[in-house]
Amino acid sequence: MTATHLDTTADPADRTGTGLAGRPGPPDGRRRPVPPALVVVAHGSRDPRAPSTVRALLDRVRALRPGLPVHLGHIELNAPLLPDTLDELGARATGSAVLVPLLLGRGFHVKRDIPEMAARARPHPRVAAPLGPHPLLVDALHARLTEAGWPTRTDDGTRRASGVVLAAAGSRDPEAKADTGRTARLLAERLGVPVVPAYASAAAPTVLDALRALAARGRHRVAVASCFTAPGRFATECAEAAPWIASAPLGAHPAVARLLLHRYDQARGTAPTAAPAPVPAPVPAPA
Repeated sequence: MTATHLDTTADPADRTGTGLAGRPGPPDGRRRPVPPALVVVAHGSRDPRAPSTVRALLDRVRALRPGLPVHLGHIELNAPLLPDTLDELGARATGSAVLVPLLLGRGFHVKRDIPEMAARARPHPRVAAPLGPHPLLVDALHARLTEAGWPTRTDDGTRRASGVVLAAAGSRDPEAKADTGRTARLLAERLGVPVVPAYASAAAPTVLDALRALAARGRHRVAVASCFTAPGRFATECAEAAPWIASAPLGAHPAVARLLLHRYDQARGTAPTAAPAPVPAPVPAPA
């Protein structure tokens, strides 16, 4: 497998610390141990906007935690591919790594592809949980909907006519569908309106079927929430089906960057006991 230039932090001197830049080193003068590298595992896309979106997200992760080595590996379609990233890390003998899937639920890639690639690497990296479901993911979905025009305050009549379709890629794995359903329930609790999960492929209902189901319940003011990490064909097709507004993909939203770091910390066993608190939902205006 050919070596590929790693997407990593710019300043090698920053890699000696485990916390924020500028913290003093240990009193005995020894260098701080380098923390395990964070390898963000993206799916890959033929859409040229996707790689730049992922790299912007990695830049935000680096800004949140200076000194943490941050790398990128794709499952397919884009360079660097994950096996190439792991090969180069092994060749550098930089120590252990944690793979964090930039994926929004369990499925074939999370349960088989990524662990198999990790098992072939030396040393074996740890594999973190996918991003969803989690309150920070809901923070990002909510924020993207608000940016698209979802009101922060509504009356009872408007809420009774409103709904959301949570558009995801889809998978034949029932656990992936369960994860999307859980994310939809968390978003519904945040918004105070029904949220129906729907899929671009491999699972039902489709976005159009979900829109019809909401219309049959008298919900005609319906938004499509894009449960995709980056622009691509599925995200575009789902957004085009929206009868009202459609949110942008999650992209480099700060909550996604925080969630990547939270999953990294969980895999290392260093995450705080309490997960990061979600942003509270706005209080509806009186009817």
